[in-house]
Amino acid sequence: MKKQQPQISEGRILETSWELLGEEGIEKFSMRRLADRLGIQAPSLYWYFKSKQKLYQRLANQVSGMILEEFHSEGDWKEQLKVLAETVRSVLSRHPCSPQLMMMTLPHEPDIIRFTNRMLLCVESTPLEQAEKMQVVTTLLNYVIYFVLDDYQHERNVSAMLKEQETNPGDEMIRLLNSMSEADAGLFRGMFTNGLFELMGTDVAFEFGVKLILLGIEQVIKEQEK
Repeated sequence: MKKQQPQISEGRILETSWELLGEEGIEKFSMRRLADRLGIQAPSLYWYFKSKQKLYQRLANQVSGMILEEFHSEGDWKEQLKVLAETVRSVLSRHPCSPQLMMMTLPHEPDIIRFTNRMLLCVESTPLEQAEKMQVVTTLLNYVIYFVLDDYQHERNVSAMLKEQETNPGDEMIRLLNSMSEADAGLFRGMFTNGLFELMGTDVAFEFGVKLILLGIEQVIKEQEK
């Protein structure tokens, strides 16, 4: 009796892709690994997605759709951008490798276009030029993407170091800093020993970064209005 092929769909492919990305990261992700997880031959995937890049596009489109669903703000442009940044961070943090996907894909999907348009609407009321408005939303989005990616990569790096060695990475860092001169590492050493680097990836650090961006935009507007 001929073995029956597993039933697959685009939705199941996307769901399984997220699972693999969460387990192994984007570096080890491949169409062959995905096909193996689905219990099918790799060529069968290409009936749904012509390439891995096309699959990445669709995953990024899903992320954009989730952001649109969760983003709600009726305040002024500053409040809208603040809530937008918080929403993007929340969605990206829940979906493994989504920051990389957002950086690796082009806006050739409907929800990615809608998301970009919604970001631009946040600053439409400002007196900035069109090119400046695009720069505003790009800068803010890049900040959020990098913040989430940096936190994700930091956790992976620490986890890998703990597996490879018995000593605490923090102890190793202290030994390195103590071996360096005050001129080369004094300020860095002071911040590290005072625990300031533990703020990286926290809500406090994220909100301060967003505040800096918003204040910068506001200053540009004020200078143009003079």
